[in-house]
Amino acid sequence: MRSTPGLTPLIGLVNVGVMIVAAVVLLVMPLDDHGPDPRRAAATPGPPASPSQALPTPSTAAPVTATAELARRVGANELGLVPVLMYHRIQKKRRASIDRTPAQLRAELVTLAESGYVPVTAAEFAAGRMDVPAGSHPVVLTFDDGSPTHFALGADGWPAPDTAVRIILDVARDHPGFRPVATFWVNKEPFGITGHDRQAAAVRWLVDHGFEVANHTYDHPDLRRLRKKKVAEQIVRQSRLLHAAGAPRSATFALPYGSMPRKRATARSGKWDGTSYRFDAVFLAGAEPAISPYAKGFDRFAIPRVQSNGKKGECRKWCSQYWLEWLDRHPDRRYTSDGDPARVSMPREIRGKIATKSREMAIAY
Repeated sequence: MRSTPGLTPLIGLVNVGVMIVAAVVLLVMPLDDHGPDPRRAAATPGPPASPSQALPTPSTAAPVTATAELARRVGANELGLVPVLMYHRIQKKRRASIDRTPAQLRAELVTLAESGYVPVTAAEFAAGRMDVPAGSHPVVLTFDDGSPTHFALGADGWPAPDTAVRIILDVARDHPGFRPVATFWVNKEPFGITGHDRQAAAVRWLVDHGFEVANHTYDHPDLRRLRKKKVAEQIVRQSRLLHAAGAPRSATFALPYGSMPRKRATARSGKWDGTSYRFDAVFLAGAEPAISPYAKGFDRFAIPRVQSNGKKGECRKWCSQYWLEWLDRHPDRRYTSDGDPARVSMPREIRGKIATKSREMAIAY
């Protein structure tokens, strides 16, 4: 795993430790979520949402053509760090250290919104398609395992209260600049839903509303313990399930437990039973913000994430509260947009850190 340039070399070691701890926690995690009943997700959408439940529409600004003057004025640094936040179950009673309550998720999202962060999906981040307003900062909200606490439709066809999707939509409604998108990496029963029709309805709702639904393997095994053929089988079986449910091809892949296969290339591409797969990016379960996709050293097949949590115990320096506070204290290290997706702006003193392929897009001020 590659450490973020300029940060302590010990971070790489901590990433490994956090992955091991997360693996142990997940292995002993209770299976009963006591979240929203997945049976509430209907095969067809319910009645139209009432006007008070209308989907939030982020405010859109006129297209911006970046200049050195504009970049300087907004403090643009598109070689900066991007927090890729990792969530698991969202439930009122936490049963594991990586669980978050609805109130904790809501508070963190409000903090992000009020600090000028704008969500993008994992696929958009990895591809460098972060079209966020000038002066704002991209953040990637990722949810692992497809828990029923992430998404369920109520009888009114609207996401159930206190699910992750409902909370994201509520925060976006109250903060119009906060784009309501996230990435959900799911296993064989997405959101606890069984039955092809109900799974397809859930996937269709999310994809139609801008969310990314992607591959997290079929059974959530530790891929490092599997032979190459078994790794490919786990990925292909889930790829087939998602395809049958109507999801687009998974551009991104999150490693269960953050555990890389011994044959690392099998996490990127492979073939099983006549079906091939290929991912554009692979995400870890690490403990640091990700470097910009425009920067030298960006490894799209080993992108670190930050566990959403407070600052106690193992999270004293490695979880979301610590890192978001750190980025607030070090705004020059944070990714700040110039508002123009066709250009990459940065202070002149760090222009040498831009990746070769992005140099023709560069604006150094």
